[in-house]
Amino acid sequence: MSSAPSVPSGGRVFPADAFFLIAGPCVLESDGLNLRVAEHLARLAGRVPGGVIFKASFDKANRSNADAARGPGMARGLEALCRVREATGLRTLTDVHLPEQCGPAAETVDVLQIPAFLCRQTDLLRAAGATGRAVNVKKGQWLHPEGLRGAVDKIRRAAPAGGAGQIAVTERGTFFGYGDLVVDMRAFPRLRAACGTPVIFDATHSVQRPGQGEAGASGGAREYIPTLALAAVAAGAQGLFLETHPDPDRAPSDGPNMLPLDRLDALVDRAVDVWARCRA
Repeated sequence: MSSAPSVPSGGRVFPADAFFLIAGPCVLESDGLNLRVAEHLARLAGRVPGGVIFKASFDKANRSNADAARGPGMARGLEALCRVREATGLRTLTDVHLPEQCGPAAETVDVLQIPAFLCRQTDLLRAAGATGRAVNVKKGQWLHPEGLRGAVDKIRRAAPAGGAGQIAVTERGTFFGYGDLVVDMRAFPRLRAACGTPVIFDATHSVQRPGQGEAGASGGAREYIPTLALAAVAAGAQGLFLETHPDPDRAPSDGPNMLPLDRLDALVDRAVDVWARCRA
């Protein structure tokens, strides 16, 4: 495992004045797959003003079924993320689910991500904040935008002397009816006002349909990803979160709501254009 990653002088993981992208497969797979996606993202990074962060989870702990694939585990997963960083130079992000995972993960990745289901777990939030690493908190599917203010405050209060690492919050939709999500475009300015952080839109999990896929797994409606992503950027999202895969239908996790890798560039180019036009 490598030493803690460095951030270029003056650089920000979550820039406030430039569109940025978080993208990658849902869960870490083989080195071949991880690097195929990461190298594609590295080539795309020159077209994204605020940069690209590679994301993939070492463990998908919040699964619908007991037999669902979860990933390689923390030790092997962090080693895989090191190889991605060394091969591409991209910053990296992974989910953490337990307080004790935060320290080891922070030695390897640039960003710790708090899953939506865990956004009120005080010990987890404090442990993430105490590392001094950048933290991305996903808004729970049941929360109104102002309800995420407490999570951000817990991270800030736990920061080491010298100040907190950067914090961002992510909108991923709100449950409506049974097993569907709706994105309220008012959430982006409300989150920014409530939390005082950059706001990201998770355009792929927002089209997830929990428990409506085959054998009770999560389904999804990936055809709506571009529509929601572009609308969110126009509404004030400063970055996009997009899970992507060369063959989503064969992905071990979240395939129905992932964007095919060969459709990523066109969507990102349009999002960058919308971001620039809306701020001209």
